[in-house]
Order: sequence, then structure tokens, then C-alpha cells
Amino acid sequence: MKYGMLLFLLLPIAGQVYASWRVWHILPAPTWVKVIAVALMTLALACLVLNFILHSENLPLWLSQCIYEIGTSWPIILLYMVMPFIVLDLGRLLHIINSSFVINSVSGTVAVAALLIAIFTYGNIHYHNKVRQPLTLASNGKLSKPIKVVMMSDLHLGFHNRRADFAKWVDMINAENPDLILIAGDIVDINVDPLLRENVASEWQRLNAPVYACIGNHEYFAQEEKARQFISAAGISLLKDSTAVVGNLCIIGRDDATNRRRMPLNSLIEKADMGKYTILLDHQPHHLEQAEKAGIDFQFSGHTHHGQVWPISWITERMYEVAHGQWQRGNTRYYISSGIGIWGGKFRIGTRSEYVVATIE
Repeated sequence: MKYGMLLFLLLPIAGQVYASWRVWHILPAPTWVKVIAVALMTLALACLVLNFILHSENLPLWLSQCIYEIGTSWPIILLYMVMPFIVLDLGRLLHIINSSFVINSVSGTVAVAALLIAIFTYGNIHYHNKVRQPLTLASNGKLSKPIKVVMMSDLHLGFHNRRADFAKWVDMINAENPDLILIAGDIVDINVDPLLRENVASEWQRLNAPVYACIGNHEYFAQEEKARQFISAAGISLLKDSTAVVGNLCIIGRDDATNRRRMPLNSLIEKADMGKYTILLDHQPHHLEQAEKAGIDFQFSGHTHHGQVWPISWITERMYEVAHGQWQRGNTRYYISSGIGIWGGKFRIGTRSEYVVATIE
């Protein structure tokens, strides 16, 4: 964990140094313009750091949102700045690209700027396009009639996914006329304060079906007790190492893996009515074999975001048995969602924001 956090800090700093150096050289502008450009890049990185040390309760909501949006978008923007600069530098080393294209170059600056604008315009539009993922599950005779369930993960409501955003999602879910709504964690982003200021809990109460959820790692980041109070006020039934029977369904909600003392799954299913169709909500899709061994019918998870943007999606695909989509082990079906919301900048590049509409027949 310590080395992972160190890497998380060092990579943006290394990227910042490299990108700043390349911007300085490619800009066909006086020194004072280059200084301003690098200073603005440094300020964006500072906003990322401020997100982890500022107490947003003491700031106006618009200012907290601005710091969050800039700071958490910057690592993604930085990644997509570094990649074309690396390509240009390799091209120069291989004598494919002339040095005049990357040093004090109008054409080079315009080309890189146009590429970034196009990528992030597409990424933002694609993020706002929520994909409806249909899913059909066989109950093997455990249900007397079909049940329609809307499933979501990783809403990350807070400074950037505000009440107005969530209101659109509520309308979208209600249009499905579901019998049940299930959420696989990370309802809250990193702070409950903006949800309280905008009374987002009242928006949840417009949903026309009962809502059950498990807890995610971001509920812990946002201070678990405060997150649970918000979830309760929103009318959500939180299953934290507990189960609930809803008609002919047994919903099992695990505590997040952040809590190393969470109940083992084989102990948790002792509380469950395994004669019913069992759905396991577990935020992080680790150790999928446990659900198979426990005889779970269906597991729904999130957390991965499928990397949010390419090529981070390649990393998540190597970190998890399955980072996104449908899966099956034995008689157990799985769906790992890339999430309806997002952490950080509102960009989806090579991935998608989605919600699942499952029919259990």
C-alpha cells in the first residue's frame, strides 16, 4: 500500500516535469508566455494535492468543485500530453520528425493542442453517454415470475457528479420501471459535504423501487460513519456483511475489502437463504472463485472503472481476473461494471459509463 501510494505520487510528478519541459520547448512564444504556461500546469498539479489536504467544509462549494475538477482531471490530461510528446521525441531520435516541428514550432503546437482538444471533447461527450447494458439471468426455477433489476456501481456523487447529474440518472432508472435497484458500492466520492449542501438524499427518494447497496472503498475515504448516515437518509438499505430477502431473491452485501476484518464469504452465507436466487454485492472483484465455491448464483461488482481511460484499461485487465463485463465460473454468473459515474475528470476514452438492466427469468 505504501509503495503504491508512493508510485501514485511519483508518476504525476515525473510526467509533470517531462511535459513542462516539452511545452517550454515547443511553444513559439516569448519566455514570459512559457513561464505562464508552465505555472498554470504546476497550479493544476497543486490542485490535485489540495484535494487531499483541504477541508472543503471551510470553502465555498464552487471553489471546492473547481479545485476538485482541475486537480483530478489533471493526471488524465497529463497522461495524454506525455504520450504524443514521447512519440514526437522518438520520431526525432529516429530522424522521422524534424527538430523544427518540436522546438519553437507553430505547427507542432497547433497539432498537439488540436489532438488534445479532440480527445478530451470526445472523452467528455462519451462519459455523459450512459450505456444501457441488458443482461438475462436464469433462476433455474427459483423464481415464480421474472424480476427486473437495475444495477449500478461507482456513482461517485460529490463535487463533480452533482445533484443535477444524479437527477438525470434517477429519471433514467425510473423509466426502466424496475422491481429492484442494486448498487455495488462507491455511492459517495471522497466527501459527504457537497451531498449535504445540495440535499442529494432527497433526490434518491424519487426512485420508484427499493434500493439495496454494499459499501465501497470510497465510503471509507469519505469517513465511513458520515457516508453511512447519508446512505441511510437517502433511503438506501445498506448491506454490510449482512443479507436481505426480497421476494424470491436473497441479496448478500459484503463489507469492502478496505476493511481487512470483514466477514469471510463462507461465514456470511451461513446467514443467507441459499434456497432462493442469491445475488452477491461485493464492490471489489477480487477472488471470484469464492462466490463459485459458495454456490452464489450471481455476483455484481464494480470498482475497476475499466481503467477509466486507455491505456489504463490495459492495466486493470491484468490486475483482475475480469476487469469489465460478463463472466462465468461454474454455475456462478458475474458482471463487473465499469461504473455509471467516475472518479476525477469526466472523461471516458476507450471505456464507458454504464448501468445494467437485468431480467432474472
